[in-house]
Amino acid sequence: MKSRLNLTIEESVIQRMKQYAEKQHTRVSDLVEDYFRNVTKPLKKKSFMDIVDQLPQHDIDAKADLKELYYQDKKKAAKVF
Repeated sequence: MKSRLNLTIEESVIQRMKQYAEKQHTRVSDLVEDYFRNVTKPLKKKSFMDIVDQLPQHDIDAKADLKELYYQDKKKAAKVF
């Protein structure tokens, strides 16, 4: 069901929107409705796995000793200071 909505907008903006709507072969009401629909649609929440899949691939050997690599990196960082 459609309902009416009164908006107070500057006349120059209304005129530009009417021109735009005409070029797009639509109505200002349809543009406003589409905008409201887009603004109020719920955001899709990403799952944990979606976020993990977006992480860059590592270049660490699967057989590497991670503890040893950590201490090597820590030692290198200490030398910088």
